[in-house]
Amino acid sequence: MTTNATLIPETCSSPKVTFGWELILDLYECDPYKISTGEEIQRYARELCQVIEMKPYGEAQIPYFGENCEHTKGYSLLQFIETSSITGHFSEGTGACYINIFSCKPYNMETAQSFTRDFFGAKRVNARFLVRE
Repeated sequence: MTTNATLIPETCSSPKVTFGWELILDLYECDPYKISTGEEIQRYARELCQVIEMKPYGEAQIPYFGENCEHTKGYSLLQFIETSSITGHFSEGTGACYINIFSCKPYNMETAQSFTRDFFGAKRVNARFLVRE
């Protein structure tokens, strides 16, 4: 298991409080099996929580919908964590997935990005990182 030598400083003691951190990942040319199988998406959510040291709050919700349009058809993910949530949308038609990891507790964004890229076998990744104040 990875140590969480976070790149994000703790800010609770400073006068300016950071509410949370959000990693936004757009992954392209993903493994078709991984993004179109509910059990794999469930496993991703479970393992990501372990990797970034977050505590899941209940089971992940993974509905399948959007079947009226090829690029929206697929699973979505909502995994509450005790410090916020992990969400995702998986487009079977385009081979892409879109993941947001938001938490009030600091985490290592590079670890989260690398794990997510490897899990879904993405050939390309566009990543953005927001500090929410």
